[in-house]
Amino acid sequence: MDTDTIPVTGVEELEKHLDDLIEDPNLELNPKLFDDVELQLTDANIPPLIPRLLPKITEVLKQYPKDPKVLCSLAIKLLGPLNFTQILSLASEEALMQALRSPAPSANILAMTVLEKAAKSPGDAAILAMMNNIITNFLTQWLSAPQVEVGEKGSKVLGDLLDVDCDTRPPDGLSVNGTEIAIRKPPGQGLLWRRIFYDRDVYDLILSLCTSHPLGTKQQSLAQGRLLRILPRLAALNFRAVTWTDFTELNLKYANTNSNGGILHFAALSMIDKEDMLMHLNLIDFFEALISIQRIAPFSTHKIDTLKSLVKDATAQDNVLKAAILTLPERTVPEEADELRQFIQEILNS
Repeated sequence: MDTDTIPVTGVEELEKHLDDLIEDPNLELNPKLFDDVELQLTDANIPPLIPRLLPKITEVLKQYPKDPKVLCSLAIKLLGPLNFTQILSLASEEALMQALRSPAPSANILAMTVLEKAAKSPGDAAILAMMNNIITNFLTQWLSAPQVEVGEKGSKVLGDLLDVDCDTRPPDGLSVNGTEIAIRKPPGQGLLWRRIFYDRDVYDLILSLCTSHPLGTKQQSLAQGRLLRILPRLAALNFRAVTWTDFTELNLKYANTNSNGGILHFAALSMIDKEDMLMHLNLIDFFEALISIQRIAPFSTHKIDTLKSLVKDATAQDNVLKAAILTLPERTVPEEADELRQFIQEILNS
């Protein structure tokens, strides 16, 4: 007997349980039924189960009042073989937004796993770029979820989406200290970049969550940390998009500066309270990552001039940051230390 056709046991019982939960969302969920099926799943036997189980799980998730971790775990497994557009035919935008807005981290991660599928092709990323409500709900939850795992998942998904959508590409990919920053692949359409950095409402949303978060200062610090960690990667992909903005009035509103510097300038120069020791350490990490990556990113005079002015402004009254940048080559891999030292000298001796 072909092993691929061995039936998954317990599916009928699980289907019945899901039907009962749809009828009465307050029923006690039976985790064992879910676990028993999930443990048997393989790439070969998942496809026929998708139409049987996924619509029912989606229906339960819409109204289930308790922690949906067990439901989300099985849903993620079932989504494995599907691409972004296939999932959109099974789960509505409304269901995705509900999962993004959910207080349950498992639901947020399920929704972000769906969005992550759009990072598999430039065409799918372009489709996602048109779904404005999904984008704003995703960015809001990325910067608002208190759970570390939701923040990390959001950062990875956003970075991967903007990577595949980027319409300018480093010719050979980029990696720093063994970490891949940009993978060699054909250019994307740039629609997601335009949605996030050139849409006034979306840009306003990001700046507001990082300067006056409605959930208070603790969440504001988390949001700032998440933005600082992703920006060096985004700057390697599209330097101009993160160092220039048309929305000078938003810079005046949130950063108290009338410049057309982009989100990189906002994060590096205006966003954080340097009296907060932890945030100041985050800022130092940000500059170290930014400089390390820009050293190997394609050269342009505009890039060097922008970095010189950015570092000069940031270190003007911050000797701790300046010392950290100067000693960065001592903390990098030996074979890159000399070139990094030269690059730092070039940027600091302006």
